[in-house]
Amino acid sequence: MKIYSNKINLLDESVFDYALKLTDNDVNCLSVGIYYVSKRKIKKLNYKHRGINKVTDVLSFPLLNTKKMGTLNNFDSERDPLTKELELGDIVICKSIAKKQSKQYRHSYHREINFLALHGFLHLLGFDHLSKHDEKEMTDLSMQILDHCGIKRG
Repeated sequence: MKIYSNKINLLDESVFDYALKLTDNDVNCLSVGIYYVSKRKIKKLNYKHRGINKVTDVLSFPLLNTKKMGTLNNFDSERDPLTKELELGDIVICKSIAKKQSKQYRHSYHREINFLALHGFLHLLGFDHLSKHDEKEMTDLSMQILDHCGIKRG
């Protein structure tokens, strides 16, 4: 998978690879944009796209309707004709909120960044947490992936 970013890569790419495997989305030539922004910028984006005038930790902007179409195998026609990449969308992370949350939850900044990126990535794959059941499924999957990749709490 190719990651486009505006900062030096802070991510453990095995997190995304394992997420793809566990969700039956293990396909080749994927790309995702991951961008780190200020509180001011993420607040503007949150208001513009969700109508919520608050700072948040992570936002996702999917390019594919994976909720409706299912796994990424159903999107071959959406691949870039030149690069053959399937672009999933963008993830925006507020670094200062990630730093604050890493202290609050007593784990490393590295773990918090990977947790937030994974959370956004699961949204790009069609997961959501609108109901208690969906929230538990998404949280359990996140913990399983991070644990498997050796990115533990504490």
